[in-house]
Amino acid sequence: MVWLTNQQIGTWKRKRILIGSLFICWLILMFITPKVPLHSFRHHVFADKRNFMGVPNTLNVMTNFPFLIIGVLGFVLCLGGSFFNISLKGEIWGWTLFYASVSSLAFGSAYYHLKPDDTRIVWDTLPILIACSSLFSSFLVERAGEKVGLSCLFLLLFISFLSVAYASVFNDLRLCMTFQLIPCLAIPIMTVLLPPKYTHSRFWLLASAAHAFSKIEGLADSKIYNANGYIISGHSLGHLCSALAMLLLTIMLLYRSIRFQRLCDHKGHP
Repeated sequence: MVWLTNQQIGTWKRKRILIGSLFICWLILMFITPKVPLHSFRHHVFADKRNFMGVPNTLNVMTNFPFLIIGVLGFVLCLGGSFFNISLKGEIWGWTLFYASVSSLAFGSAYYHLKPDDTRIVWDTLPILIACSSLFSSFLVERAGEKVGLSCLFLLLFISFLSVAYASVFNDLRLCMTFQLIPCLAIPIMTVLLPPKYTHSRFWLLASAAHAFSKIEGLADSKIYNANGYIISGHSLGHLCSALAMLLLTIMLLYRSIRFQRLCDHKGHP
């Protein structure tokens, strides 16, 4: 029993050291990244400006529709209680908030892309930050324990709103942009280092890869648009790739099962 307790304490410390190290790496990344001004005309210029059926920037607007379908479906299934394989209250809160923010992203991003400017970008950015916060929290509940995950949820939500406020006050999008890298960087590392509670763990890696690829497509907006003969831009493809990441996570929740039950899940401490 003493050996088991010491082993739990060691695991508990390692998890917190890992999370703390990743947080410090994120801060370093934020500070070494050049300033990205919010109030810049170039930031709101996208490659595909085509207008179909009277809808400005049509494809950049319409490619948000998959977010609505996946978000509403996931939100309803979370509330249903028996469809997704989630066993802890912290997971239910995290995943429900994730799908709610994905649904709001569909409207916020579409609203922004109808007329991209400084005042509308917050409706595109804030739902993304909330989705990243709730997703990473759900991952931590699964891998590090319910208390760790919920504590990080409140902290990350605070940072999300702080990031938007920081961008508005200091004309700097660095905090918002680097915050969105959390799923790309932290989740793959922790997937490898921390033991999974559920099966289908590879879906975390697949979803992270799809999310990372969507960011690359967004950066290569014009180049992709030119390369495929002006059919679809990199930014629109980025929307679809992000939706694919969310779809992969939804499939994971539907088909996974508990691999083992942690003792900390019963005792209420990570």
